[in-house]
Amino acid sequence: MSSRRRASSRRPTSSRRAPATAAREFSAGGVVVRDGDVVVIVPTRRAADGSPVLALPKGHVDPGETPLQAAEREVREETGIVAEPVCELGEARYWYRRDGRTIGKSVTFYLFRYVEGDTKDHDDEVEEARWMPLREAQTQLTHAAEREMVGLALACLEKDR
Repeated sequence: MSSRRRASSRRPTSSRRAPATAAREFSAGGVVVRDGDVVVIVPTRRAADGSPVLALPKGHVDPGETPLQAAEREVREETGIVAEPVCELGEARYWYRRDGRTIGKSVTFYLFRYVEGDTKDHDDEVEEARWMPLREAQTQLTHAAEREMVGLALACLEKDR
């Protein structure tokens, strides 16, 4: 993997701090590129208001796994794509609520290049996986932190031209 980049730390989505007893989750994900496109997913899990979510592939880091290994695995499982790592893009941090509990989430994202695979081969946690132009994803992804990761990927790709 080449150069490392770090995004600025994300602030909680509300101005209130989470309680000291808040649960913590650690995940990893990928911005997978191919010919100016990025692979995106529509997970089966909906937003709080019931609407579909347009997202980047990501998931929990399993015991004994590095964040990079988790990102590679999640990309493969959620999109059907095998990809090679290019660089670390950064970390997104945010808070969310589940079952009345506040959860602090940290997701390390990596830039990947497509190697092989078909988006039809995604797992059952995903309704749809598809390719989308990078610049479109930068405005269409549901979560601001993921839109920022696409922006960092674009900057990295343009720098390497």
